[in-house]
Amino acid sequence: MGPEYYGHDVAPLAVSLASIWVLGLTVGLTACTATCLPFMGALVVGNGQSAAGAFRQTGAFALGKVLAYAVLGAAAGYLGEVLLDVVEGDLGHWMIGGVSIIAGLLLVYGHKAAHGCRTSRLLGGAPPLALGFVLSFVPCAPLAALLAAAALGGDVAHGLAMGVVFGLGAAVTPLFIVMPLLGRLGRELTAENPKLLSILRWTGAAVLVVLGLRRILLVI
Repeated sequence: MGPEYYGHDVAPLAVSLASIWVLGLTVGLTACTATCLPFMGALVVGNGQSAAGAFRQTGAFALGKVLAYAVLGAAAGYLGEVLLDVVEGDLGHWMIGGVSIIAGLLLVYGHKAAHGCRTSRLLGGAPPLALGFVLSFVPCAPLAALLAAAALGGDVAHGLAMGVVFGLGAAVTPLFIVMPLLGRLGRELTAENPKLLSILRWTGAAVLVVLGLRRILLVI
């Protein structure tokens, strides 16, 4: 019996969840940090977050990545390699660009509209969660390997499990160290000069909008 016979039964089982986690870990420790740092750095500094607040926002960001990879894994298990073609297309750039621009606008106008209320805390958690979700659509070799393995299995539950485990690996990132340090630095600077917070907020918003526009221009 040829490989075609075993392809849908044995191959997915041969890809252990431990190896999938390590695959995700390579994303979290390398590509994710380089790609995500400008987005999260601008958001954290612009928000004037404390170290604890920056850590919580990074946690929301990591949760967004886990959710995205879970969705991608399940979708690959259902749709097969068709999803890989979609992710490698322009969809990721449009999603990242749109969310980055919205996050930049919320950094300024959301803060003004909801300062000092529960809505403000919700707005503070939404942008990093959304950024974590959409930045997970950036094509890379580990993501392609995940989607190929999930597609080969042809099973939604198995693809979902792969995606979650991959996401948990990707969530192990130096951003949990870097972001609180940036938050602490920004808080100390604004404590000495309160007017600086407004400058940092507008600067962070401008950076996010520019990053978003750059992503969109890549596909126009």
